[in-house]
Amino acid sequence: MTLGDPPPRRRPSLTPMIDVVFLLLVFFMLSSRFGTDVQVPLNLAGDASGDYSGPPRLVDVRPDDVRLNGSATPLDALPAAIEDLTETPQDTIVLRARDGAALQRVVTVMEILGAAGFDRIVLVEGGS
Repeated sequence: MTLGDPPPRRRPSLTPMIDVVFLLLVFFMLSSRFGTDVQVPLNLAGDASGDYSGPPRLVDVRPDDVRLNGSATPLDALPAAIEDLTETPQDTIVLRARDGAALQRVVTVMEILGAAGFDRIVLVEGGS
């Protein structure tokens, strides 16, 4: 080796990079499941046993409002309005998404009705 020769190149160590990759892998594996899955019980219109009785209870879920039998009803007043139309909490309530309502909005209405004790909700296909 002479004074004019460049020093030999050192090979970089890959150990720190491998350590970082494994730490990232462990982090993403552990942090990928923060939420819990929620199941919404759902009756489809074809599954109904045909024992519908009493006045109509059709809830139209729209992007901007909720309508019970065609009349706009505030979401917080919906359970009380439906209670006036039912004999028992097991009476069937028909739910229909309209005008491109978001799925989350439909689920929110179902949760509100479920929290009020109405457990027989039938989801029908909505139109425009």
